[in-house]
Amino acid sequence: MRILLTNDDGYDAFGMSVLEGIARQFTDDVWIVAPSWEQSGKGRGVSLHDPVRVRHYGNQRFAVDGTPTDCVQIAINDLLESPPDLLLSGVNRGFNLAQDITLSGTVAGALQGMSLGVRSIALSQCLDFDLDIEAQWQSSQTYGAGIIDKLLGLTWSHGVVFNVNFPDCPADGVKGWQLTKQGFRDLHEMHAVKRTDPRGRDYYWIDFHQYEQNLIKGTDLYCVANHEISVSPIHLDLTHYESLNKLKGLVGGAPPVREVFDNARD
Repeated sequence: MRILLTNDDGYDAFGMSVLEGIARQFTDDVWIVAPSWEQSGKGRGVSLHDPVRVRHYGNQRFAVDGTPTDCVQIAINDLLESPPDLLLSGVNRGFNLAQDITLSGTVAGALQGMSLGVRSIALSQCLDFDLDIEAQWQSSQTYGAGIIDKLLGLTWSHGVVFNVNFPDCPADGVKGWQLTKQGFRDLHEMHAVKRTDPRGRDYYWIDFHQYEQNLIKGTDLYCVANHEISVSPIHLDLTHYESLNKLKGLVGGAPPVREVFDNARD
């Protein structure tokens, strides 16, 4: 089996060494194509307006001056001798749960692999919201290969990526794993902190407010809070089907747009 590894924390991130250790439990044919520097929060960003340079470090290892999506596209289009059988993205330092999924470069790398016809899994090691502490990597190191092995034994639906989050606890504190759905936090908002540089010019630092968990059983948030490994099947379809079905009955007589949305609110 040929496995392609990428991430959004950067080529030299410790989580990449964790991921490589997991991948080598399956095969020696491991390729690493990861960003040269951290790309967290870049989502599915693509470098459309700048050249993307690649550095080859030998032994099937490459650093790319671009996003995780760039890395996967370049790897599969050009760098690999043949397409991989599996793409693993991570292991991210921090959670990719609930609303984080739409911002995550880790998940984006997996989604790009899926879009190119490769089975893809995103993996993240949860940690406390204080990013200055070190992640408890033993959780993902101990259980990562086993979770991947279970997923490879399943029949995957077309267009599905698995998003795996390991709980913030020692390996012996992990209670098991659960298939989950995406949760939603009650409060999870970014804010812009305005500062002034030494030359008197304003700049902004984007940060997150403290958030309130919405721990509903069966969700990824509840699962990792309960010290279980969360495994969520996700896909790219962002359609809100309930609204679509409601609005279908309003289409045909071509009512004014304002009327359509007034009715939808009702």
